This record gives sequence, C-alpha cells and structure tokens, in this order.
Amino acid sequence: MFQLKTLSIATLIFLSIVIDRNLIADQPNVLWILTDDHRYDSIRAFNKMLHGREMSELGYVESPNTDRLAKMGTTFINTYCQAQGCAPSRAAMHYGRYPFRSGIYEFEYHNNNAEHCRPTLSETMADLGYQTTHVGKLGVRIKTIKGNWAASHPIYQQSFYFKDLARDGLCGWGKDWITDINGVKFDKPFQSLEFFVTPEGKFEYCSLELEELMPELAGTCAETMEKYDLLRHYNKKKGKHLDSGMILAGVSSREAGKTRDGYYASIFVDYLKNKNRAFKVGSRHYDGVDTSKPLFCHIGFDFPHTPVLPPADFRKRFQQHTYKVPAFDEQEMETMPAQLKKQVAHGFSDHLTDAEKQAMIQDYYAFCAYGDVLVGQAADAFIEYSETQQQPWTIVYVCGDHGWKLNDHGSVSKFTPWDVDSHNPIIVVSSDKKRFPSDTVVTDFTEFVDIAPTVLSIAGADLGDAKYDYLDGRDMADTGAGNVPARDYVIGESHAVIGPRAFIRTKDYVFSMRTRPDENRGKNMQWARNASYRDLDPALYHMPTDPKEVNNLAHHPEHQRVAQAMKEKLLNIVLGDNRVEVDWGGNRAMGTTVYRSNFAPGSDDKVLQF
Repeated sequence: MFQLKTLSIATLIFLSIVIDRNLIADQPNVLWILTDDHRYDSIRAFNKMLHGREMSELGYVESPNTDRLAKMGTTFINTYCQAQGCAPSRAAMHYGRYPFRSGIYEFEYHNNNAEHCRPTLSETMADLGYQTTHVGKLGVRIKTIKGNWAASHPIYQQSFYFKDLARDGLCGWGKDWITDINGVKFDKPFQSLEFFVTPEGKFEYCSLELEELMPELAGTCAETMEKYDLLRHYNKKKGKHLDSGMILAGVSSREAGKTRDGYYASIFVDYLKNKNRAFKVGSRHYDGVDTSKPLFCHIGFDFPHTPVLPPADFRKRFQQHTYKVPAFDEQEMETMPAQLKKQVAHGFSDHLTDAEKQAMIQDYYAFCAYGDVLVGQAADAFIEYSETQQQPWTIVYVCGDHGWKLNDHGSVSKFTPWDVDSHNPIIVVSSDKKRFPSDTVVTDFTEFVDIAPTVLSIAGADLGDAKYDYLDGRDMADTGAGNVPARDYVIGESHAVIGPRAFIRTKDYVFSMRTRPDENRGKNMQWARNASYRDLDPALYHMPTDPKEVNNLAHHPEHQRVAQAMKEKLLNIVLGDNRVEVDWGGNRAMGTTVYRSNFAPGSDDKVLQF
C-alpha cells in the first residue's frame, strides 16, 4: 500500500493504459462478412472441397481472395441457413435462434418488447466492451415500442447504410423514396423508385409512371434498358416490362470500386485508417475506429443479389465463357410439392431464351468475382489494422444469407429448402490457429445459428452462463475440434413466398413439409400434428442418388419408414420444442403477445437414427 501511494500520477496513468491494453489484447477484433443470395459454387475452394473440382458444374468461376481465406483458416463446408429469405435468415444469425424460437419467419417487422426477445449479437458484443460498426445491408427489421408507436431500433453503435450512401450518389444503382425530381415536387412520394447513377453523379430514373408525370423523361426506361443491357425477369404470358422485374443481368453504370459494394469496402478501409477521428462519407460525418476498444464490424455486401450488375471489365471477361444451363425436365413437376411449385412459378425462368440464360449466368458469376475482390480488400485492411495495433483478430466469412437458383428446377430466386437455396459454407480465419487452424475443412454439420455463439465465445463470453441459454447454436470451434457430438441433422423453417414450410436435412436425406394452414399467428399452431400426410405437402429427397433433388420420394412405399421418422422428428422440434409465434402487427410492429407450443420439450437433441 505504501508503494502504491507513492507512485506518481504519471506512473498510475501508464499502468492504467497497460491494463486497458491487456484487456483489449484478450478480446480479438472481429470482422463478420456476409454476402447476399450467394451460391457456394461461385467459390473454387468450396467446389474442390465438396466435388473435387474447382469450377462450378455450370462453368468458369473465380474467387482468389475467398480461396485464400480458406487456406488461412477453417472452412465449415456443410453449413446450412435456417431460412431461405434475406430477413429471416439474417434474424437467425443475429439472434442465434431458430425461426420457431424467435418467431421471425419471413419479412415481418418485429419489436424487442416481446417477453421472449433477447439481445442481438451486436448488442451483446457492445455489452462485452466492443465498439460495434455495421456497413451495408443489414436486413434485421427490429423496432422498439415507444408509447403508441414503434421506432426503428439500431443494433450497432454506428452504421453506414446503403440508402444514406445512395442519396449521395455513392452507388451505381439504387431504390429510394422520392418526393421531388429536378425541382418538381409530387403530391405523393414514389415508393422505392429505381435509379442508376452515372460516373458524373447524375441520377437516371427508371419508371413508366414517372415518364407520364414528366413528359421530358419520356423514353428513358427504354433508353436505360438498352444503355445497361438489362435483362429483367419476366412472365412468359405477360412478356417483358421496361421498369419491373428483377434485373438478372446487365452492366453497372459505374466502374469497379464505385458501385454500392465497392463503396462498402472502401468506406470500411477509410474507417480503419481514420483512427480516433471523424471522417466524411458523402454529405455525412462518421467516427473512425476507436483504438481503445476491440472492434466488432459487420459488412453486409449486396452482391450477388439482384440487380446483377457487374462492372464492365468483369462482365466482358465472363462473357468469353459459355455455361452449362441447368436443365429443367417438366416431369419433375409431377412429384414436386405444391409449395415448391409455387416458388418455381414465382421465379420461373426456363422460358428465357438461350442467350438470356447465358447472360444471366455469365453476369451472376462475374458479379461474384467482382465481390470476391472487395472481400479481399476488406479482409486485408482488417488484418493490417489489427496487427498494427498488436491485437488478435478473427474473420467470419459467410457465403450468402442463402443461395440462388440459375434455372435450377426451372426457376431463379430462393425460398426453398433445396440444397441450392440453403447450403452456405462459412470460413473462420483467426490469429488464434489453435482455435481455428489453417487450411482445415470441417465436414460436420453447422448452422447459421452457430454464428452468434461462435463470435461471443471469441469475444470471451462464457457460453455456459445461464444468460446465454437462449442461444440455439454451438461454438463452431468446438465442432471443429470434435469437442461436441456431431449433429445428425440441420433444421429450419421459412414462410416467405411459398408459405409456412420446415425442413430437416441429414447426410443422406432431406425432408420438408408444410407446418401451418396459414399465417394467422397464434392459432392452429399444432395443425400439422393432426393434418393428413398429403395435406402436409411432404417432400423427401435422397441426396446420394438424387443430388439435384428432383425425384420426390415422400409418397413412395419403400421410403415411408424414413419419411415418417423424419416427419415425426421435425414435427416434434419445430412445433413442440418451445415454438414461438407472435402477431407482430404488420409494419407497425406493435404486437407483443407470445404464443407457445411446447408439447415435446428437448426434442432438438441433434440425434436422428432410422
């Protein structure tokens, strides 16, 4: 005590700094990279791990930066998403909970006032002492009820959102609410009006309705379609439209690095360069990285989500390659479940011309290749910052919030339990090579709900603490090290586009079924327990003999034992093991009443034997 009292103030300050630095040193910086609508076969490393070839079965792909990350770290090659739609998939990741535990099944706005809600990953990281930053797409539609209304609830301490950047022209393409154009004000704002931004920063709007209101813009939609060589998804009967339909192919209005994804990467680099000081992005000021705290940053890249608009140089290179278009046999429809037929009809693409299909695939993989460059830029800047600061670090790279079809099953888009829509490998690269060894492939099942507990464990959280009991996933380091029994299955449930449907996937089989009669939350929650097998609209595919999942065996007599076992297991888990439903109240998100079904607690034991 005497020695401590005699220490100078300067010495005490020095010691406190050393202590703080040691505390920071124990908590690695964490960068979470997430892409969007990303097929795993666009990554050479994944193709080699899964199929023994570098290229996609469809043709040429390139991914040198992601391949490099795989060499540097541990790849969890058999990771599956919990829902095949952007918002519910991202909610599962941020909450670390299955949809049937969070009550978030599709694109509903939800509030955190409901009694079953728990903090998001980013909020918990902030509680652990991290500065939390988000760049790009988030997709977690959370609000907080304040009196008689619900306000948007930011879950990161600082965010660089796409719409803010787009309003300053920091993109090549965008959508936004527009109230006036060139000084002309409108009585009612245009909702999500599509626009392109030229290299000079000029906004080019694409709307037939706008052309009617502003005659001086007449013909601009047709000009835009031709200028950017746009291929929009179109219905065979209704034909092509100039200003509607997903953009499946085209060229960016901006050069590489000046697209929205390009700005996500460069903004993140600038954020790391501006240590402990503010910096400007467009018309707004932001705080640079705080070197006194460990960093948790999430970059939500938009690529290769529609609009598929690779920069011109990438597009030109990939146009040199001819791709094998996934074949569609109409006989598949004879056994396809009604819910999956609904998705195929929604995204039907087999009527596209051969040239259109080629363009769609060429531009998709070109977009993926461009995005790979940006992933490399962000990862390299993050590693350099961490090592300069002498801090440990970890990168969690997630290949898509779900997959994407390129005429697989005769359709584009996602929303189904098929492997092409739900198989999304994860790479974890860390300065801690004991936890995540280099050039390592883990083949045991992992799930998106594993991301939150993995990141929290990296940050120093004790997952054995009761306050983390709500997490449905596992620390992937334990899976990689064999410290936990391997899962026999992965599960999920999604309601978007096709209606309520859950799936359970083992190494050899995948079974899916309808879970509810409708989306009237809190009512008929156990409908599927009493529904006929046919009303469940079941699907069963045998992956070793049918890897494309085209031959539905759910009604074949010789497969009934497997189908029934998987059906009962799935029913007990998603309907009976603490199921949650909430009538969130639409976009207002004012609903808080939680409805539960818990007739088979503990059913999700990860064990399924036939």
